[in-house]
Amino acid sequence: MHTHRLLVTGPSGAGSTTLGRALATLWAAAHADVDDYLWLPTDPPYTHKRPVEERLALMDALFVPRAAWVLSGTLRGWGDGVIAQADAVVFLTIDPQVRMDRLMRREVVRYGDEIGTGGALETAHHDFMDWARGYEDTDVPGRRSRDERWLAGLTCPVLRLDSTLPLDKLVAAVTDWFEGGAAGRPA
Repeated sequence: MHTHRLLVTGPSGAGSTTLGRALATLWAAAHADVDDYLWLPTDPPYTHKRPVEERLALMDALFVPRAAWVLSGTLRGWGDGVIAQADAVVFLTIDPQVRMDRLMRREVVRYGDEIGTGGALETAHHDFMDWARGYEDTDVPGRRSRDERWLAGLTCPVLRLDSTLPLDKLVAAVTDWFEGGAAGRPA
């Protein structure tokens, strides 16, 4: 078992959860998605956030104290105490159109025909897709520029990967990076 503590992050649709799960499986480590702590269970889902203090308390009680973990998602703006316990961060980049295509496919798999039936789920879907589309917005400092500033301020190593690479290549790149000592503690 590896004793890494890793955050895999990037814009929604970049594949941070997919890569995080694959690494956690390979390393026999716990995996969680930030969304599991960020959002309250609602119908439709992902409409009401937990207060920051509750998110952090849940993470501290259920996840962060473990010897090894892989966390997927973003902690920018609220999870400094969690990221301080990470050995490293992997930041996934991706072409915006490829990312939006992935997100649309994911939404269809998750919600199917419910997306086109009107009502709260369809509204939530359109709001989410509009929000996701704005990640690279350069007219106003958007989430991408905030991510870049946040990454630049981290004290742990950061590996940037193009998430259009096949999953096995992404896993190999992260594993090689850790085994080469660039990402903190040895395995």
